[in-house]
Amino acid sequence: MSALRNLFLGSLFLAASAGASSAEVVGKVGVDWIGNDIIVEAVSDPEVKGVTCHVTYFDRSLIDRFKNGNWFEDPSNNSIACRQTGPIEIGNIDMSKDGSEVFRQGMSLIWKTLAVNRIYDKANNTLIYLAHSRQVTDGSAKMSISTIPLYGQDVVWKNGKP
Repeated sequence: MSALRNLFLGSLFLAASAGASSAEVVGKVGVDWIGNDIIVEAVSDPEVKGVTCHVTYFDRSLIDRFKNGNWFEDPSNNSIACRQTGPIEIGNIDMSKDGSEVFRQGMSLIWKTLAVNRIYDKANNTLIYLAHSRQVTDGSAKMSISTIPLYGQDVVWKNGKP
């Protein structure tokens, strides 16, 4: 069910996520006897080579959906950790305070999305990655953050350091 659901959701959000990075499932941990799982995905930033983020989220089982209802939605709980995994090469990144979205994945049939945004903190020479849930009607305060300090790193800026 989980693979079929992910395939369906992936096709629904394909057009909406154009330009955003894709994720690769690298871990799946069962958390209870009814089949609920924590999924771990590796996400590469399409504009920053040498950085990999690992994002976790909860994947509800078919039994849990029968038992509790709310068929088409997974919880907003997520976590992120980003690290340098190679030489850093920074392309054309958004320098605004909003940054830019580097990853998006549907967490419900229509209404909820897990998003990862990258923000460059120029004053501290640091890349910030923020994982959060985006909902159409009510925003979610559940979020997680990870940073990549660039201080002392041999960073290549394709368009010159800002």
